[in-house]
Amino acid sequence: MIRISTRGRYALRAMVDVALHADQGPVLRQDIADRQGISADYVARLFRHLRHAGLVEGVKGPGGGYRLARSAATITAGDVVQAAEGPVAVVHCVDPDDDSSCNRVDHCVTHLLWKRLSALMTEFLDSVTLQDLCDQARQLHLPPVPNTGGGAGAKPLCTT
Repeated sequence: MIRISTRGRYALRAMVDVALHADQGPVLRQDIADRQGISADYVARLFRHLRHAGLVEGVKGPGGGYRLARSAATITAGDVVQAAEGPVAVVHCVDPDDDSSCNRVDHCVTHLLWKRLSALMTEFLDSVTLQDLCDQARQLHLPPVPNTGGGAGAKPLCTT
């Protein structure tokens, strides 16, 4: 079974949460944690990776929190997953970050299959933006998620 880890899934959920609440200003870590059912400490660890990748910015002080570093229309699911987990690779022999080498790579027909599948997964993740996910949430008529930080009644929309 091929899986994106919890880190990648939670990072994407947290980024969509920030995009959905971007019109309300910086989003508090605790609000993301409460809405997404993720511990606030884990959200902080995720956002360290996301900040390092240039996907979010931290805003300090009163009214601080996280905001997207770019518009939701320019951040892809692939950007988020790769920031959280590294390159998408279905097996270690096609992972450019994996130091273990396989002595069969040069004559293994399945290596080509895994390499192509990894590339297709990356291509698909790179084809979906945070804006797409926000638009999909609206199309699915998902109920508004309350902002526990104050903006009661505000509709969660992605801003571009």
